[in-house]
Amino acid sequence: MRKVLTILVISLIVLKGIDAQELNATVRITAPKLQTTDPQVFKTMERAVLDFMNNTRWDLSAYETEERIECAFQINITEELSTNVFRADIAFQALRPVFSSDYKSPLVSHVDKDVVITYEEYQPIQESRDAYNDNLSSVLTFYAYTILGYDADSFSSLGGDPYYRIAQGIITNIPPAVMDADKGWSSLNNRNNRFWIIENMLSPKMREYRIAMYQYHRHGLDYMAGDVVRGQTAMLEALTDVDKVRSTYPNSMVLRMFANTKSDEVIEVFKATDRTTKNTIYQVMRKVDVANASKYNILRS
Repeated sequence: MRKVLTILVISLIVLKGIDAQELNATVRITAPKLQTTDPQVFKTMERAVLDFMNNTRWDLSAYETEERIECAFQINITEELSTNVFRADIAFQALRPVFSSDYKSPLVSHVDKDVVITYEEYQPIQESRDAYNDNLSSVLTFYAYTILGYDADSFSSLGGDPYYRIAQGIITNIPPAVMDADKGWSSLNNRNNRFWIIENMLSPKMREYRIAMYQYHRHGLDYMAGDVVRGQTAMLEALTDVDKVRSTYPNSMVLRMFANTKSDEVIEVFKATDRTTKNTIYQVMRKVDVANASKYNILRS
């Protein structure tokens, strides 16, 4: 389990030359509709994004190679706005290993649409934690810390706070002109964007949701290999708490992301349980995931 490094451990790591980064990302960039830009530009961008995500030191915690967070980024270039300015959809998913098993649980999955990015071939992508460099760098830095926050929340109750606050700080560094071009940074017009991810995760109204996610993963999934009933019971309690949050913060973005990420997993875990448990999960999930309520009919008794 990840632990914060003491000064002694940091010194030992430096002496040994260990430099384990936190993310183990795959990256794919596609541009199926474009006619003007040389496709090689996007191959170069793909390599630059891959290097940036995997070789930036995001955190001060010790991550063993096998502990690096597996994630995948798919960037689909949808429009050329000028010779080096593009509109893109950025999809990403992060996975979390489940103790004593080969199963990897989807931790967060999201598609960020209509992201405006500027890219000159061979330009460096720089971490944008403390200052704005360009929109692509800021978006990728923002999602790196968001993923770290989700991962930390799943191992420690409210453990993601420092990462979410860094992500929040990235938003405050975005220039007004960039916010005008890329609505994903703004609280206005769109409640399904980067601004609202962090607003949700740091809102007191979502505190119980985040605690439930720790319960779901650490006391639920992580116990499944050794005690299925205990794990299912903890997950049931966590999902019931998620429904309580829904009633106090309806239609929140993070709950929609939860449903999109976890629906298949929830069904798989509970489809063979007793009638009462299945019915409870059915009632919970059809309210949490209203848009896909019929998907949970398999749990109906």
